Amino acid sequence: MLYYLFDWIHKSFSTPGFGIFQYLTFRAAAAAISALLLSYIFAPKIIKFLKKKQIGEQAKQELQKVGNHSLKAGTPTMGGLIVLFSLIIPTILWANIGNIYIILILITTIWLGGVGFLDDYLKVIKKMPNGLMGRYKLVGQLSIGLIIGCVIYFFPQLFSDTYYLIHTVTTIPFLKEASFNFGYFYIPIVMFVVTATSNAVNLTDGLDGLSIGTVGIATLALAIMAYLSGNVQYAQYLNIGFPSNGTEIYLKGSGELVIFCAALVGSALGFLWFNSYPAQVFMGDTGSLALGGAIGVISILIKKEFLLPVLGGVFFAETLSVIIQVNYFKYTKKKYGEGKRIFKMAPLHHHFEKSGIHESKIVARFYIIAVLLAILTLSTFKLR
Repeated sequence: MLYYLFDWIHKSFSTPGFGIFQYLTFRAAAAAISALLLSYIFAPKIIKFLKKKQIGEQAKQELQKVGNHSLKAGTPTMGGLIVLFSLIIPTILWANIGNIYIILILITTIWLGGVGFLDDYLKVIKKMPNGLMGRYKLVGQLSIGLIIGCVIYFFPQLFSDTYYLIHTVTTIPFLKEASFNFGYFYIPIVMFVVTATSNAVNLTDGLDGLSIGTVGIATLALAIMAYLSGNVQYAQYLNIGFPSNGTEIYLKGSGELVIFCAALVGSALGFLWFNSYPAQVFMGDTGSLALGGAIGVISILIKKEFLLPVLGGVFFAETLSVIIQVNYFKYTKKKYGEGKRIFKMAPLHHHFEKSGIHESKIVARFYIIAVLLAILTLSTFKLR
C-alpha cells in the first residue's frame, strides 16, 4: 500500500526524496523494522488474550520426563498469529502487491496459516488431542502446492515474457550453467516440496526458540538469493540465470520476494523475544506450517529447490530422524516381535534432550549449524 502511495507522490509531484521508496533495499529494511515493531507492540496483548482464554499448551505424556517439558503445560500457544500478523501487514504495506511472486507467497502463507490454525483450534479449544486429522492436514498442504504448481506450469506469462522457457526448470547447485527440467512431473514436485518443508518446520518446533530462530536464519539466506536472482546485473555476473539463445534470463520481479523475506526475518526476531527460553508463548501449527510452506514456495519461485536440503539442513535432519525412527521400530517389531529405536527419542532435538543436554544449549548449537548451512548455501553461487 505504502509502495503505491509514495510512488504516486513521487511521480505526481516530483517530491524530492520519495524516489527512495522504489528501492528494494530500503523497502526491505522498512518491512523488517515494521515487522519487528508490530511483534513487540502486539505480542504482549495477544499473549495476555491467550492466557485469559486459557489457550495453552496441553501436557504431552511422552515428554513429561524430558527436560523441563512438564513445566510447559499451560503456556499460551497459537502464537503463530503474532508471526503471521507481523509478517503479512508489513509485506502488504511495503511490497508491490501486484507482483505475482508476492501474490503467491501471501496466498501460501495465509492458506497454510489457516490449516495450522484449524489444527491448533481443534487441539486447544475443542480439546481434541490429535487436532486436525493427518489426512485432512495433508490435503490442505497438497492443495496449496497444487495451486502454486499449476499457476507456474500453466500461466508462465504471469511472471515474464520469457518465463515459459524455464517454468519447469531448476538450477543444480555447484554446477555451472547446469539445470534440470522436471517436465510433466513439475506440479507433483511442487506439491511434495511445499508439503515436506511445511511438515519439516512443524517437526522442528519442539524447543523454545528452535523453529522460529532457524526459520529466520534460512529466510535471511533466501532474501539474499532472491535479491541476486531478481537483479539482472548480479544474475549475469554470478551466472545464476538460465542460458537461452545466448542470453541470460534472470528471474524478473523475483526481487520483490526480498520484502516478504525481510518482513519474515523481522517478525521472527520479534517473536523470538517472547519465544526464547523460557518461552512465554509457543508458535503452534498456526505458525510452523505457514512458515515452512513459505520457505518451500520461495525456493520454488527462485528455482533453488535442490538447495533446500542444505539450507534447511536442520529441518531435514529433524524429519529424517522421525522417518528413520518410525521405520526402524516397525521393522524390528515385525522381525523380532519387539520394536527397537535408533534414537532415544525423535525428532532429533528430543534425542539430545534425553542425552542430558539442556534445551537452550541444543537450540544455540542448532542455530550455529543453521548459520553454517546458510553460508554454504550462499557459497554455491560462486563455487561452481
